[in-house]
Amino acid sequence: MIMATKFKKIGILTSGGDAPGMNAAIRAVVRACLYRGIECVGIRRGYSGLISGDIERMNASNVSHIINRGGTILYTARCPEFKTEEGLQIAIANCKKNGIEGIVVIGGDGSYRGAQKLARLGINTIGIPGTIDLDISCTDYTIGFDTAMNTVLELVELLHVARLDTVHRTVAVELVLAVVLVRLQLQVDAEDLRELGALVRHGGMEAPEGLADLLGCNEDV
Repeated sequence: MIMATKFKKIGILTSGGDAPGMNAAIRAVVRACLYRGIECVGIRRGYSGLISGDIERMNASNVSHIINRGGTILYTARCPEFKTEEGLQIAIANCKKNGIEGIVVIGGDGSYRGAQKLARLGINTIGIPGTIDLDISCTDYTIGFDTAMNTVLELVELLHVARLDTVHRTVAVELVLAVVLVRLQLQVDAEDLRELGALVRHGGMEAPEGLADLLGCNEDV
């Protein structure tokens, strides 16, 4: 029988670009730790904070009233130093110095690569996918993607309301991973953009069936 490892202290960090919902994820991790009697520390500014030792103990007051706040209360930063062997060894040393047995990493593909490096050197890691890009394999959703797509839906709808009967031209709405051409004299409804969301989610770049005709173009989206 495999016995589950009992952790006494874990860290949590957010890395890379911030995404809506990161604060909710931080709150969930901290509250779960408190419930199970595990000490949780927050690592500020991602892997940069792990190298510099910018670490604070988390408690219930740290995560109160943060669900509706944007960004991340732990801040985030990219850290070129962590990609070096020297920087990685400093991070490992700080984990051992602070008694951190595992780290919860909230972020995208770059954050996961950093977590993998830590895991290979003996620091237990687990990843929570947090990116509006939806470029993490083995998951259909990531923290922030749904909010990003619904924001696009709202903005495109505003374009229709404001300019549908005013101009006769093509407007490009540029997203992180795709460019959608919306011809304003046509009615492009929310379902078509949801199809686009599914398209990006599964890594394809060909237009969904019927979308090219609706947009009046034959090229791939």
